[in-house]
This record gives sequence, structure tokens and C-alpha cells, in this order.
Amino acid sequence: MMFLEFFVWGGWFVTLGSYLASTLHASGAQTALAYSTQSWGAIIAPFIVGLIADRYFNAERLLGAIHIAGGLLLYALFSTRHFQAFYPCVLAYMILYMPTLALVNTISFRQMDEPARHFGSVRLWGTIGWIVAGLLISYGFAWDSRGGLARGLLGKTFLMSSIASLVLGLYSFTLPRTPPLREPGESPRLGRLLGLDALALLRHRNFAVFFVSSILICIPLAFYYQNANQFLTEIHVANATGKQTIGQMSEVAFMLLIPVFLKTFGMKTTLLLGMFAWAARYSWRSC
Repeated sequence: MMFLEFFVWGGWFVTLGSYLASTLHASGAQTALAYSTQSWGAIIAPFIVGLIADRYFNAERLLGAIHIAGGLLLYALFSTRHFQAFYPCVLAYMILYMPTLALVNTISFRQMDEPARHFGSVRLWGTIGWIVAGLLISYGFAWDSRGGLARGLLGKTFLMSSIASLVLGLYSFTLPRTPPLREPGESPRLGRLLGLDALALLRHRNFAVFFVSSILICIPLAFYYQNANQFLTEIHVANATGKQTIGQMSEVAFMLLIPVFLKTFGMKTTLLLGMFAWAARYSWRSC
């Protein structure tokens, strides 16, 4: 489940900017508009998960239905040849996809006896799925090569992700039952359903600092995802998408080292080291 969840996303999102520029001849503003759909999906996702999924449907069934619908939308993206038709499809897809990130976590946590102990090894397969997608694009099919870009082959990333999404959708119906958690006689409150109760955590100084730091550190990440692959392909770096997976490979190594860091340095120092490493990474890239 986790492997396919991130294979589907990594199979097209990294190369989106290069595809839009080389095949749809999109402008910079249009590319930014396409990438902004991730943010819109993340904003709207709590309404879907909070108002619908958490109260009325089994998580595994909703995950299956969403990925089947998403597979159809990804095929529509593969078939589209104009940005005006591409944008509504990618917006609809991201609104559907972003809630699945919460759903796979819900399914995982609910089926584990000790989530704190076991989730890391399960989530690791998501990163592996992202890596495999990038390696296939560059070294398996050469869709991001100069010849592949010239022939418009990069659009096949949507077809690959569409097939994977349909497979995950069907597979999801075989996952263990994960019914909604609802207390008998519970009276729903709009604030709770929308997750507004969590805002009370901002009263705690430590959480508020962590919240603001997380927002700030993610700003350069958005620029990286939007521009990195297009930049590398435009300066004719061979197998650009495959080379970008080196970042995910290092992520796998450090995810395995997290227990060692936590035991040695503690949570706060580990988080601080991670954020400094992130800042150093983007400072180096800007040079």
C-alpha cells in the first residue's frame, strides 16, 4: 500500500515542470498554477477526511474508490494536449489524492499494535516507491532523455501512474477493515470535524515554534519541486529524474538512523539538526 501510494505521486509530480514546458509549451505562470494544485488539495483534504471519511466510510474502501477515480483522471492527463484542459484535471486529481496521504496513515496506525515502533519501517516503503518511479523514468524507459523530451514521451509518466493508481485502488479493497472511529451517541461539532480543535495547540510555545519553523522550511521545498527537474533537463543533465532520487536514497538512510539520533541527542536537537541540514542543502543548491 505505502509503496504504491508514493510510486503514484513520484511517477509524475517530479517531472511535471519538464513535461509542461516541453510538451504543452506552458508558460512559467501556468507551471506555477499546476504545481499550486498540491496546496489546494492539501487545504481541501481535511474537509473530505474530517467531514466524510472519519465518520461514514471505512478508510480502506474510501482509499480504493479515490485511487480508482484518480487513475481515470491521470489517464485524462495523459490524453490531454492543451493546458486549458490539463489544469482542471490536475486540480481535481490533487483534491482527490491529498486525502489519501492521511488515509494510508490511518490504516497503518489502526492495524499496528505499536505504531511508534512499527510505522517507520512501513513508511520507508513509500520513499522506496518514489525512488523506483524516478529510476524507471530515467533508466528504465529514458522518458526524460533529450530524445524522449523531443518526442513527448514524458507524458507516459501519467499513464504509468494511472495504471499504478488503479492497481492500488483495487488492492485497497483487500486491506484489513478500518471502520470509522465514532463514539456511540457522539454529537458532531463542526470545529472538531474540520480539525479546528487542533489550533488550540498553538497556545503552547514549543508547538507554535515548531509550526512556524515547519512552514518556513517548506517554502524552498516548493521551489525545488517546481524547478529542479526542468532546470536539470534544460542544462542537459542525463537521467535527471533518476539522479534526483539520490535525495530520497539519503532520506532512507537517515530515516533508519532516526532512532539512533533520538536516543543520542533527543527530539529537539534532532529536529534542529534536521532543519539546519535542510537549510544547508538549499543554500548549496542556490550556489
